[in-house]
Amino acid sequence: MRKNKIIYTLIVACVVGLLLCGCGSDSAEVSNNNADITSEGTTAGEQALQTEESGGAQEEESDEENYETGDASLDDTRNQDDIGENELLVVSFGTSFNDNRRLTIGAIEEALDAEFSKDYSVRRGFTSQIIIDHVKKRDNVSIDNVTEALDRAVANNVKNLVIQPTHLMDGFEYSDVVNEVAQYSDAFDAIAIGKPLLTTDEDFQAVIEAVTKATVSYDDGKTAICFMGHGTEAASNAVYEKMQGMLSDAGYANYYIGTVEASPTLEDVLSAVKAGGYERVVLRPLMIVAGDHANNDMAGDEEDSWKTAFEAEGYEVTCILEGLGQLEDIQKIFVEHARAAMKEIK
Repeated sequence: MRKNKIIYTLIVACVVGLLLCGCGSDSAEVSNNNADITSEGTTAGEQALQTEESGGAQEEESDEENYETGDASLDDTRNQDDIGENELLVVSFGTSFNDNRRLTIGAIEEALDAEFSKDYSVRRGFTSQIIIDHVKKRDNVSIDNVTEALDRAVANNVKNLVIQPTHLMDGFEYSDVVNEVAQYSDAFDAIAIGKPLLTTDEDFQAVIEAVTKATVSYDDGKTAICFMGHGTEAASNAVYEKMQGMLSDAGYANYYIGTVEASPTLEDVLSAVKAGGYERVVLRPLMIVAGDHANNDMAGDEEDSWKTAFEAEGYEVTCILEGLGQLEDIQKIFVEHARAAMKEIK
């Protein structure tokens, strides 16, 4: 979908760059321009192919936005100094949708702050440099990437560092955070990393209870309630199949899980809904944020969106653009995961 468009654009850019490099004096300028595409040692291709296990989504910067994402100034970037000896760093993939960032990631941070502010200063770090750069360029709002957040903690003489990722699963993105933090093992007296959202069977059950409670008003026997996850090539993609199985076992026969980039696919979900004989369809993201994927791949008017596909089959479609991070019950899971990490330090 949108990801394929970016890969195509990158390929074209590379070909143009190679052609220009043969023009002698212009080669240095081309090299400098290409360097601007990447950041923090990540290649342009890696940025474009970045997997989203946080449930947020890989968001691409467009030159001209024809939609309003809200007021960025209402969101607390949590990049202040004067942290103190104990820091709780909340690491998220991120989103450039300002209102949704505040209502999802911001809400999780607020829940953690309300629970632990007596002992820990809550700070923010995003893993997507593309999103950080886009928000900075568009809104002049600065958000720390993980390296900047860790360096800030070092500069502020933090002794005990707890990191709570808001990732959906233990996939590539979560592993990247763990690996980067490992490079700072000698910078603090103690470091602990909380688990992602879907870790234990109890976590799965709690998430199922949260999403079914949030959609109970649509559960009328004639409506299929479909959740769109991102998907990943990592083995952790199995979380979607596991959640589908647990939903079915719990009697939620009209609840379906699919992904944008892996399996189950949109076609799998559409086939299952057809077999169920439903009249209406509700679409909701199984992602921490309702960002680019939710607004475009799920609820967009493009011919390959989930909304368009279901409407083409004659269904009445309702799209709920709310990320998992907006649900209080989801926020509580992250609070408990952070609490468990803090116990490791103690």
